[in-house]
Amino acid sequence: MFYKLDPRTKILLVLLLTVLVFIIDKFPVTVCLMVSFFIVRLAAKIPFRGIRFIKTLSMLVAFMILMQILLGPGENYIVKPLFPPSFPLLGGMGSLKWEGLIAGLTIGCRLAALMLLLPMLTRTTSPERIAAALASFGFNYRIAFIITTAFNLIPLFEEDGRVIMDAQKLRGMRCFERRTFGEGSFFARLKAYPGLVVPLVLGAMRRAQLVSVAMDSRAFGVYRTRTWLDKPAMKGRDYLSIAVCAVFSAVMLLFNFLN
Repeated sequence: MFYKLDPRTKILLVLLLTVLVFIIDKFPVTVCLMVSFFIVRLAAKIPFRGIRFIKTLSMLVAFMILMQILLGPGENYIVKPLFPPSFPLLGGMGSLKWEGLIAGLTIGCRLAALMLLLPMLTRTTSPERIAAALASFGFNYRIAFIITTAFNLIPLFEEDGRVIMDAQKLRGMRCFERRTFGEGSFFARLKAYPGLVVPLVLGAMRRAQLVSVAMDSRAFGVYRTRTWLDKPAMKGRDYLSIAVCAVFSAVMLLFNFLN
């Protein structure tokens, strides 16, 4: 059903739920929100790379928790500070706080919720339909084209990155092989990343120049308006989805602001 929704409905739902993610600040409610997004994504049969998603998310969440535990405010200590708070310069150094742990987990759940939410729009709607939906909202079609071009370039960059890594492996560089040791260690991969980033950036600049020349040769942007082959039309399921999302958001806000 999610694939059949009008692109304007998907944009409104994603915007509303994104704002909801940033408003909610209680850890249990944030967990419920993240789990709800995960269930909806499974029900909608939207594919995602499970292992890669979990690995990337766990690394970001671990970093956030560490920063919040060490540097965040709080009075309840997991590990008491090595120096008292009144100690000059080093006061409170080395402390681990429960408040920081909860804050880090909350931020991690917010990030996971956003990573689950945003592909519900980009993975189920073509860039052309997104552009038509943005134009129907009153956006200039040039802005809509810029946004949809960015969506189109993401998979191209991923493919270019894989091609560059495969080329480096064929030349004997084993730094990007995750199951090797020694040459393929973390620091070796870190040193090899400039060899990946530089050709990727140069390729992106070359592709942007080609797109610019193609647009200029077709006189893109000369007219103030343009026509669209696919005109979005909202149906009953779209209004039902918006109503369900509004009720869900109200319930989440109610639980979030209850004492």
